Order: sequence, then C-alpha cells, then structure tokens
Amino acid sequence: MGSTIVLGIESSCDETGAGLVRHGELLGHAVASSMEEHARYGGVVPEIASRAHVHALRPVVQRALDQAGLGLSDIGAVAVTTGPGLSGALQVGLAGAKGIAYALGVPLYGVHHLAGHVAADTLEHGPLPDPCMVLIVSGGHTSLLLVRDLVRDPIVHLGDTLDDAAGECFDKVARVFGLPYPGGPAIDRVARDGDPRAVSFPRPLPGSYDFSFSGLKTAAARWAEGHAGRELPVADGAASLQEAVADVLTRKAVAACREHEVGTLVVVGGVAANSRVRSLAEERCRAAGIELRVPPLRLCTDNGAMIAAVGDLLVRAGAEPAPLDVSIDPSAPLEYACLRPSASLVRAA
Repeated sequence: MGSTIVLGIESSCDETGAGLVRHGELLGHAVASSMEEHARYGGVVPEIASRAHVHALRPVVQRALDQAGLGLSDIGAVAVTTGPGLSGALQVGLAGAKGIAYALGVPLYGVHHLAGHVAADTLEHGPLPDPCMVLIVSGGHTSLLLVRDLVRDPIVHLGDTLDDAAGECFDKVARVFGLPYPGGPAIDRVARDGDPRAVSFPRPLPGSYDFSFSGLKTAAARWAEGHAGRELPVADGAASLQEAVADVLTRKAVAACREHEVGTLVVVGGVAANSRVRSLAEERCRAAGIELRVPPLRLCTDNGAMIAAVGDLLVRAGAEPAPLDVSIDPSAPLEYACLRPSASLVRAA
C-alpha cells in the first residue's frame, strides 16, 4: 500500500490542479488558472470557471504526469475534491476523476477541500504533529482548528468565519482602493510602500476565536470615502488593512496554541502567502516558543498536490474507497478529511 501513487484533482474554484503523491512525497503537480478571465468581473464567475476546468483538466493531468515521468497506468488511486466549492466546477473535477479511476480500475476517494490545504504542509515538512493547531486562511474560509490524526480523528473547530473571510476582505477592499483582482496579492504589493500604523483600523472579535472581517471591510471603505476629492493614500491604507488582518489572525492562533498547550501552529491557505501574515506569525511564534509551519508559496493556493496528499494518507490508513454514487457537496462542513469516512477508519473522539 505504501508504494501506491495517488493522483489528486482539484477544481473547486478557478484553479484546475493535478498532483501525484507517493508515501508523502510529491512527485509532480501542475495548475491552470482561469483568474485572468474573471478579473474583468472583479470576482469568480461560476460558469466561466466550469468551462475553464473542462478545457484544462486533461492537459493539467498530463503535465503532472510528465513532470513526474509517469504514465496513467502508474496511478494506483485517485483523490478528488468533492466539496466545498462551486457546484459546476466540482462536477467537472469529479467527472474527470471518476473517468480515470474507473478506466484504470483503481480506488477513488472524495476529499474535503480544506483538509487538502492542511495536508499540503506535509509535502514540505512531513507528518503533522499530534496534536497541532491549524489556521486556514483562504478566499472564502478562515478557520482555527485543533487537528490530531488528519484522516482518522474528527477535526475540532475552535473558531470559524462568521461573515467575510480574510481573503474576501482583501478582495473587496482592493476594489474600493482601485486595485486589481485578486485583491490579496495586490494589497500585499502596494502595502510594501505604506505605513501600517497610518490608519487605526479595528481588530474584530478580540475575545473570541471566531473571525469576522465584514466590519473591517466597511471601516476601510468608509476611510476611502473620507478622501473623496483628494488623492487616496492607497499604500498606507493597504498596509494598515494588511496589518489589522495579520494581527487578528496571528494573535488568535497563538492564543489558541497557548490555551490548548499545543506546540505547533500550521498556517495554510491562499492568504498564508501574504508576506505580513507570514512574518508576524513567525515573530509571535518565536516569542511564544511555538513551532511554525507554513507550506511554500506554490502549495498555499489551490492545487491538486494537496488533494493527492490527503488521498495518500487515506490509502496508507486503509480507508475504504468512495462508493460508485459519490457526489459533490458544495457546502460541506469540515468534519473529516474524507467527506464520507468509513466507520472502520474513524476513531471515536
């Protein structure tokens, strides 16, 4: 079982990803993004994303295979994101994964997208400590999780997004500031020339592990409106906004580590690529004596390697494959890495 090569397919939003993992080792992966097609609309258009996945899936899988020096016949299992995400986009990935798995006669596993982000770190730093604290920060999700065995134990939610996630906040404020989509990278770039102390933006929900960035988004919009008729100091606004987001995320994550006596913090998801989130997490973890693990930038955003990593863990744990009628769940809650775990695999909490 340990020598099984797992193909992972990700298509939950605007990236089509394929990755190949064997026993914790990333053999190859490729990603195609339709982001440029969505930029003119200021956000992801589901129909455009779905069509892009249809065109990109086969070439992306082939590129991952070529990078690894493998052929389709070398694949021993297939893992695919079945939720959460855009319904049409998920359907494309699942259809492609089913076709490959059934044609090869290999097992298929339905994987939770956010569990994939967690597993991405294992491809760089090895197995996750048991327990570890995980901060997921992406375009649509901000969660603080207590994780033990990723594929056997239930995932404990200490805090979650109540309204806008951190990535959504960046995207929406960037639009107000006149910056391009996607907003996160644009905010990060512009913030380098700004003063993070220039604007006293609020720090939402200071006494809770939940996250709310809607008020911060509104405060930034009101600040921008206050400069009507004058030049907007975008760099200062971007730096101050980024500082507020990074402060909230890292302060809560480190506090959770201390409260639960956990020695490792893992920060994953697209916003984990933000330079200030990474640097402030490093600073605060170092001061608290906490080990910080953050995947390399190429594995922070959506990709097939992270889904293959979960599939690899499931294969090595002896998980039962998904049933023939496995379907998508666009709003799936994160309870287990496998969306339909077998009773024999799951350990009681």
